[in-house]
Amino acid sequence: MTARWAQVITLACIVFAAGAACDDPTPPDADPTPPTPPGEVITATDGTRFSVEVVGQNLDIPWAMTFAPDGRMFFTERPGRVRILQSGQVLAAPALVLDDVAAVGEGGLLGIAVHPDFASNRFVFLAYTARLAGGGRELRVVRYREVGGALGEPAVILDRVAAADIHDGARVKFGPDRKLYVTMGDVANPSTAQDLGALTGKILRINDDGTVPGDNPFAGSPVFSYGHRNPQGLDWHAVTGELWGSEHGQIGNDEINRLRPGRNYGWPVIEADQTRAGMETPITFFSPSIAPSGMAFYTGTTMTGFRLNLFVGALAGQHLLRVRFDPNDPNQVLATERLLAGRFGRIRDVINGPDDSLYLCTSNRDGRNTPVSADDRIIKLSAVR
Repeated sequence: MTARWAQVITLACIVFAAGAACDDPTPPDADPTPPTPPGEVITATDGTRFSVEVVGQNLDIPWAMTFAPDGRMFFTERPGRVRILQSGQVLAAPALVLDDVAAVGEGGLLGIAVHPDFASNRFVFLAYTARLAGGGRELRVVRYREVGGALGEPAVILDRVAAADIHDGARVKFGPDRKLYVTMGDVANPSTAQDLGALTGKILRINDDGTVPGDNPFAGSPVFSYGHRNPQGLDWHAVTGELWGSEHGQIGNDEINRLRPGRNYGWPVIEADQTRAGMETPITFFSPSIAPSGMAFYTGTTMTGFRLNLFVGALAGQHLLRVRFDPNDPNQVLATERLLAGRFGRIRDVINGPDDSLYLCTSNRDGRNTPVSADDRIIKLSAVR
């Protein structure tokens, strides 16, 4: 990046400080992302070797991915489509096309999760920004039933959550406790993150029918934790069972947090390494911004060096962040590493696959990067055999 371009981006971050973290787009004169040959082998700093393969391309801003027990991947495209990757191919016909999605700014069709009992009930859950009849918008979570590769029988389980052009959330994942967790950004209204009467700026925890679990930290409320700015990543540590999350900071100060019930994560009062009684500080943070999004602890066994490492998609950073922990203390960061830097552009989501691989998706057609002809893509990282 040239010095002049860096100055422009810095100024833009200051002007829009109340908005998104400085999500640095590629300069217009930047070289396109270099192609990655099928099966290219990359070696991480600790000697872990993995192969890289593009398994889906020419997609339209994929935002979230999830695997069904039968091995099919369901993924969202932000303009309002649910697609299926099956047997290494993206099916031509969408599983669902939403006609009320508001794909404005950072909004649109966002999170997706399959029910823990999908094999028997076929439930798929979507979080999206909905367009209302009067011209307004709201965030909602809707449950669908999958039959023959199509989603139908919609049932709204959460709605009337404020939406905006930025910070709409909305990652959805089922936890080990079989509850549905939903990230909600502050929708450019920072004070709501500290307001327990608002659902924005929160991590929510609900039952699969939208009701509030009786053991939530605030009686009768879906709020699990609060004081969040723009959280986009969630996953549980496979050994400790604890929930972790990623969050966009204001100007830098992007956070990785260990999320505990009822805790206050500080926004907009504190961020990064600032402290205040009754508020949590992150496990680690990043300045300048990398814009962390979807994340996953690697739970497979074939890429042994990656076991229980945390992997986070970086949008502005345009890399896959690897976080390694002290073997004697799973909360102590040992080292971080930037994998695939500049190779695929903006990485939006990371999930474990049933084949012991990690799967990534890109968001290069969202207006914040210069896409190449194959964008957007789904990429598989696998053990070298």
